[in-house]
Parts: sequence; structure tokens; C-alpha cells
Amino acid sequence: MSAALLERHVFSAPMFERQGLMIATDNDRLLGFVHAGFGPSLDEQHLSTLVGATCALMVRPLEAPDSLAEDLLARSESYLRQCGSKVILAGGIDRHGPFYLGLTGGSACSVILDSDGPQQAFFVAHGYTEEHRAVVLHCDLARFHPPVDRRQMLVRRRTTVRVAEDPPALSWWESSTIGACDRTRFELLPRGDGALLAAATIWNMDLLGATWGVRAAGLTSLEVLLGSNRRQGLAIYLVAEALRYMQGIGVMVVEAQVDAANTAARALLARLGFVEVDQAVRYRKS
Repeated sequence: MSAALLERHVFSAPMFERQGLMIATDNDRLLGFVHAGFGPSLDEQHLSTLVGATCALMVRPLEAPDSLAEDLLARSESYLRQCGSKVILAGGIDRHGPFYLGLTGGSACSVILDSDGPQQAFFVAHGYTEEHRAVVLHCDLARFHPPVDRRQMLVRRRTTVRVAEDPPALSWWESSTIGACDRTRFELLPRGDGALLAAATIWNMDLLGATWGVRAAGLTSLEVLLGSNRRQGLAIYLVAEALRYMQGIGVMVVEAQVDAANTAARALLARLGFVEVDQAVRYRKS
């Protein structure tokens, strides 16, 4: 973490409010901080304070008083209530958290991972219950081979894939969160002429991948546009083409986060070689 990264991805974000960032110091030595923020309106065109979250809470090990983390959390909750939040969360909000996308680990938002057991236990001990669980999956592109069967060959003959680098954001919220990151959108279209069939977006996770020692990317969205087009192999074909494209530009790992209850999406990604590496939880204040 550096000041430049914080400035680019946190402090310069349109929804950043300095009152939501609370810092604990001792003679100018940083002991810890907590950052509270809010999610988007239903149409994702502006900020809504109805749902607030503690996006990040950290204290310096062995140096901070035992009560500091509890005090910081209480201040975060108080700030969120004062701003009108009716729901208080711990972890990311909606499809992307308001801050720390990819900086705290994960391709989707500032979630709390199972591998960070002490932090999960801390929130549970302070009245939070699990609201949402996602599975964190990785695909090693060094071993990736696109599936080949009759259905996939038929999709290939009937469709074409259009690749758009840094496509326009679809909403104010998307522009404010992931819009600052390099993104690639893959669109599946019928050959000749016709409406869009499916779309997927992958973003460059080089900030996180640098700590892994490899180039990494995150699959953030996948959608088949019409219900009549589903279960025809379109989604798996499009993701396979996206992975092959990433493979060609030197990306080694692609990460995805999927709702733990979405068995269809998990099965689709498993067929493409994604394996579970962790699970992520969003908590809600009881």
C-alpha cells in the first residue's frame, strides 16, 4: 500500500467523505483506522445513505490498546447512523464495495475472507451475523484449455466475440468504483446481424497480482441477455473466449467471486478450470 494508491483508489473517489475515515494515533504514530461508507441507490446513479458499511478496520498488532478496535467500530457505526443508515454492514456493499476494490484481496469488493478468521470472529462478537456468502475461485491460465464439444462448436459457428477495451461505465456507481481500473468487455453477438446475446467484463488486478508475483485479472460480471438464450452454452463459450484472450496477453490467474448458493454459476466455472481458494462473507449488524 502506498499514498499514491490510496489517493487514486480511495481519497479521489466521488463518494469519499473525510468524516467517514477515522484514524487513531499516539504522538503522531498511526495505531489504527476505520473507514465507513455507503452504497448506491437502486438505479446506481447516486449515493444512498440508507445502507452503510464498515469498509475497512485495522489496528497495529501488539502496539494498539486492546479496546481500540472496539472503539473504532463503535465510532464507525455511530457515524453511519448519524448519516441515516437503516442497515449497517461489515464488508462490501452490493456488487462492488465503495472502496478498496482489489486492495484487500478479492476481485469483487472489500469483503471479509474466511482466511481472516480473527476479523470474522471480531464482528460476530460485536453483534454481526452472516448476511451473504460468496465463493472465491481461481483459474490457472497456464493449465487452461477451452472445452470442446458439439454445442461449443455450434456456438462458435453461429456467433462472434467483440472485445472492447476500457468500455464506458454502465452507471455512476460503476464509474465511481471500478471505473478507474483497466477493464475489458467481451460481447457475444450473432454472426451477420442481431441483438447482443451475452456479455462479460474482466478487470486488471495488477495491484493484487503484484503480491502474488503474477499478472492477475478478475471476472466481475457475466450476463446472458435473454432467458430464451440460456442453457445453450453461450455463457461458457464467452467466458472461455475471454480466458483465452487473457491468456494471450500474459495474464496467469483469473479470479471470480460467485454467490455460494448459485450452483449453476459454480458448475459453469468449475468446467472451465476454476477451483475454490477461499470464501468471502458480508456481515450485517443484528
